[in-house]
Amino acid sequence: MDLIFEFLAQVQASSSYLARWDVVLALLVGSVGGVMIGAIPGVGPAVAIAILLPATFSMDPIVGLTVLLGIYGSSMYGGSIPAILINTPGTAVNALTTYDGFPMTTRGEARRALSLAYSSSFFGGIFSVMCLIFFAPVLAKVAPMFGSREIFLAALLGIILVVTAHRKHSLIAAAMACFGIWLNTIGLHSASYSKRYTFDQSWLSGGVNLIVVVLGLFALSQAFTLLHGDDEKVRLTKLKGSFFQGFRELARHPRIAGVSAGFGVIMGMIPGVGEFTAQFMSYTYAQKSSKRPEDFGHGSSEGLIAAETANNAVPAAAMVPLLALGIPGEALTAMMLSVFYVHNVIPGPQLFQNEMDFVVALYLALLILNVLVVIFLLVATNQLIKVVKIPNRFLGVCILILSFVGVYSLRNSFTDCILAAGFGIFGFIMKRMQLPVVPIVLGMVLGGIMEVKLRSAMARVKSPLDFIDRPIAAILFGMIVLVLILHFRRVWLDYKARKTDEWQISHASTSFAAILSRRRNYILTERGKMVRGKRKMFSRRSTDRR
Repeated sequence: MDLIFEFLAQVQASSSYLARWDVVLALLVGSVGGVMIGAIPGVGPAVAIAILLPATFSMDPIVGLTVLLGIYGSSMYGGSIPAILINTPGTAVNALTTYDGFPMTTRGEARRALSLAYSSSFFGGIFSVMCLIFFAPVLAKVAPMFGSREIFLAALLGIILVVTAHRKHSLIAAAMACFGIWLNTIGLHSASYSKRYTFDQSWLSGGVNLIVVVLGLFALSQAFTLLHGDDEKVRLTKLKGSFFQGFRELARHPRIAGVSAGFGVIMGMIPGVGEFTAQFMSYTYAQKSSKRPEDFGHGSSEGLIAAETANNAVPAAAMVPLLALGIPGEALTAMMLSVFYVHNVIPGPQLFQNEMDFVVALYLALLILNVLVVIFLLVATNQLIKVVKIPNRFLGVCILILSFVGVYSLRNSFTDCILAAGFGIFGFIMKRMQLPVVPIVLGMVLGGIMEVKLRSAMARVKSPLDFIDRPIAAILFGMIVLVLILHFRRVWLDYKARKTDEWQISHASTSFAAILSRRRNYILTERGKMVRGKRKMFSRRSTDRR
């Protein structure tokens, strides 16, 4: 009860942030802009946030983060529109929405599908924000227990989770994470001022800027992808019916909505896991527990609710490790972390202790954003769906120009533009090869945190066991060991399953030949019996005639 009263006092203190005109404007821009960006296939929140990052550095932290959070959360609402209407996900996490959303459109139920997607997204977003608000005082009590050792181990756990999350490309993901850690070490060392990997090149003395890498890997690579592809003609379906029917239908599936939102919150709080795992777990649960599992993939309302609820519950939950420990769980929150650093607001235990009103203001901003987005969608969907007709090449040119303007405005450096173009080409190649680039960004961010915290922690430890002699450090170390054991066990099981499949394929012809041989022997045996029987019959007839 004391925690609730304490939190209500923080809400009252944080209301001064939300009453500012620039924060209100940021809420409107973030909610509307995020929906529009999500509704345009091929852009996505990562590209938009990468382009907007340089502009947010000149803003107040609460204003800049509200805009970025608005785009992050709102884009998933908008991404469901092309996923349902033209079977093309607006953002990558809306891919599962196409499974049941588009079949409903082909049945003439496009407005019902959109309404279900909006209501499910709204429920997931509000549920996750309420969970964060409820647990915020608890986090404020626990966060000060994290010292240098604990934060180092938490960052290490984050990198391991990111690597193991890429199930079929773990080695590539590990290599990319190491590449990101190495990129972060280039330049002058902040403590000793010694040069690291500069090769006596003056342009490398300042290091490789995170924003340059982010803009190259996400924005420029996407621009190259759009320019390389062809434009497609889009035919939109007329919307019929009420947009409120989805809210009534959602109320009939409280179990699926609640469990899916729970998956989203839990998966969002674990670094490196994110929306994809949350929504696939939710979808699988909904299908297995449904009375009509055969409808999934053919226009099931339960499948649509599970997918949209889970992915919209993640953004708010992903802010927990970022705010409490300063550890981003994915590329988007890693980009937001740079906004904190630019304004000298360091996320971590001290943020919860000293600036709790700032943290609560962010939570409340997320709550208001979800309400604004739903109101905007209910009013403007008929006009909004036309943005899916924007040609890909036009989008590619716009992203290309805005990205280079953003890179150059960082430090007025032409070298940064060349570096960004290089990372853009690298990201384009990785996309064509379907290999992950997110570990590079997380490696750069988490590598820097690990280096600073390890250097600080080593001054206090005398033996390796001293590193894990505190309860939270021991728990984190145990989690690292458990994750590694589970990962290698899964790799071994996958290896055995693959070998079994290969053996069955290699022996399939032999087995088939054996089946043919047995069938031939059976036919010959039966035919022999028949021939002998006829011969006896003819013998008896000939004997009778005689």
